[in-house]
Amino acid sequence: MQSLSLLNEKLDVLLKKYTQLQAENNRLQGTIAEQKQQIETLSGKLTLAEQNLMAAQMSTSVLEGNDKEVFKKQLDTVLSEIDKLLATLND
Repeated sequence: MQSLSLLNEKLDVLLKKYTQLQAENNRLQGTIAEQKQQIETLSGKLTLAEQNLMAAQMSTSVLEGNDKEVFKKQLDTVLSEIDKLLATLND
């Protein structure tokens, strides 16, 4: 009879821990959802800022043959950096 009482107490402890872990899991899932939303917002802002930067650079100079190649290389570099940042944010 005493062993049954002991098992019942252990079961109660395990059920309490399970409930606590469920609550923590729900909280962590909420945090993940918030962070994903922040990543999406920041990615959108980054894209907009880069578009504005490119527009500003294009409007400040008239591109000639050699300048176009330099600008294209710079643009490729910026885009590859953006891809790296987005890949990092998605990990």
